[in-house]
Formats: sequence, C-alpha cells, structure tokens
Amino acid sequence: MEFRPSEYLINVRQTRPLVHHITNYVTVNDCANITLCAGGSPIMTDEGRDVLDIASVAGSVVLNIGTLNERTVDSMHLAGTVAHSAGVPVVLDPVGYGATSYRTSVTHDIIERVHPDVIKGNGGEMGMLVGAGGEVEGVDSHMESDDLVDHMTSYASRYGGIIASSGRIDYISDGRVTLELGNGVDMLSSVSGTGCMLSSVIGAFVGANGASVLSVASAFTAFNIAAEDAIHVSDGPGSFKVALMDSLYRLEPSELDSRVRWCEI
Repeated sequence: MEFRPSEYLINVRQTRPLVHHITNYVTVNDCANITLCAGGSPIMTDEGRDVLDIASVAGSVVLNIGTLNERTVDSMHLAGTVAHSAGVPVVLDPVGYGATSYRTSVTHDIIERVHPDVIKGNGGEMGMLVGAGGEVEGVDSHMESDDLVDHMTSYASRYGGIIASSGRIDYISDGRVTLELGNGVDMLSSVSGTGCMLSSVIGAFVGANGASVLSVASAFTAFNIAAEDAIHVSDGPGSFKVALMDSLYRLEPSELDSRVRWCEI
C-alpha cells in the first residue's frame, strides 16, 4: 500500500472544508483554531435550529461529548442525522467513554442513530468501546489493553466504519485495512484537549478527502509531526500548545511523506 499524507494535506488547504463542531466548552476555542491551522474552516454551533442548515452543507461534522448536557446531545443527534442523510462525514469523539453510565449510553445512542463514519478516542476509551477492556480515569485517560488492535479490527468490520485510537502508538482500522502510526510526542498527554484538537483535524481531513483509513491516518500524521516540531521550541505544556498550532500552520506537505512512521498490520 502507498501512503502519501502530503496529498491529503494539500487537498485540505486547497478546499478549506467547513467543519461543523458540536464540541465541549473546555476546548472549543482550541478546536476552532487548530482547524484553521490545518487549513479548514470551523463553525461552532449547537443550537438545533442552526444545525439543520449547517450540518447538511458542511464538509464534515465533529461530535465531541466532553461536556454533556441534554440539549447538546439532542443537537448532536440532529446534526449527525442530517449530515448522514446528506452524505457529509461525521466524526465522533467519545470523550470519557466508560467513565460514567451517561457517557456510555450517549455514545451508544449516537452510534446507533447517527452511524458516524469515524469514531476516534484514546486507548482507554476505545478499548472499552470495542470490548478489549482497559481503564478510563477521567476524560484524558490513555490506558489501553494488550489486544486493542484485534478488537478494533473486529469492531470496525462489524460496524462498517473507521475506528481510530490515539496514544503512544496510534491505530486506525476499517476492518479490512489496519494501520499503525508512530509519530508524536509524550507532551501531547500533558495538555488537556489535544485529543479534541486531533478530532478537529480529522474533521478537516475527511471533509476535504472523504472518510477513509488513509485520510484519517493523514490527519494523525500531520498533527503528530507538528507536535514533534513544537516540542523543540517549547518550555512546557502552555508554550507547547501554542507551538503546536504554529507548527501545524507552517507544516510543509512534503515533510509528511519523508517523516511519517507507519506500517500496515
């Protein structure tokens, strides 16, 4: 398999896809800015009367359950259903899945009613979701089980969508093709919301390129290589977050193909 993430980044910057977010209030500004830095155009709205129009014309819709309430959950169902009917890719980030019964039930309701094209979480969240076990300690957990990949592949095959797990090693599968990615830095786990930001970048990439293992893997690659650049010019978590945005904004597409660490498994 040939993997040229540069082509996917170029498409994002040329098309500037509109990425409709219904996300959490902790990281909403970071998600908007990282979308811009990737080359997309963010819109952040969770009002039901608004999402009816936006979700149908957006390049993608990103649903993030980090700070839940009944009103936004209803808006997620509405936006996701409208987008799905219009052929607009939907990305679900089940933040904190498994930590509470409410988060777990909301996630399953969205999966059943919306059928997101991409479900992306950290290792702990995805391990719980796909039945591999593991632990979730708050919304930023990265604990995962040893057989996560096998369960992800099986789940993706049954589900018919793309399943992605972030961590020290990233895994992406659609049940037929499974990729392992090795870029990134440990500092990403020291900044709250980097997982949410990654989901926004995925939204930009699938908005421009369609939802596929390679488009999602390209989003991971661009984000993580930007993090590798950012770590060299930062002194700690605060300056790292700013440098991450700057590095993604300045990232040259040609760098991705030469620096990406990946394999098909």
